[in-house]
Amino acid sequence: MNSVNIEFFGYFAAILTTAAFLPQLIKTLKTKKAEDVSLLTLIMFICGVSFWILYGFKISSSPILIANIITLILNLFILISKVFYSKKI
Repeated sequence: MNSVNIEFFGYFAAILTTAAFLPQLIKTLKTKKAEDVSLLTLIMFICGVSFWILYGFKISSSPILIANIITLILNLFILISKVFYSKKI
């Protein structure tokens, strides 16, 4: 396989794994509830994604960078929603 084909798999994986967080974010914003979302898991995941961003930057990998930056933003919104909605109770 040449590098173009490999990049395709990287971008496809990036789209799928990033899009996986959209249903959770949409549900959280719609219901204004996030008690089912584990705070510890969310924080650990955000830390992991941040390291993926650093790694992607160091190896100059666009699929890793793009996917993880978007994933970080989505998960930060979920975290903010969790904190905000739990204080309204």
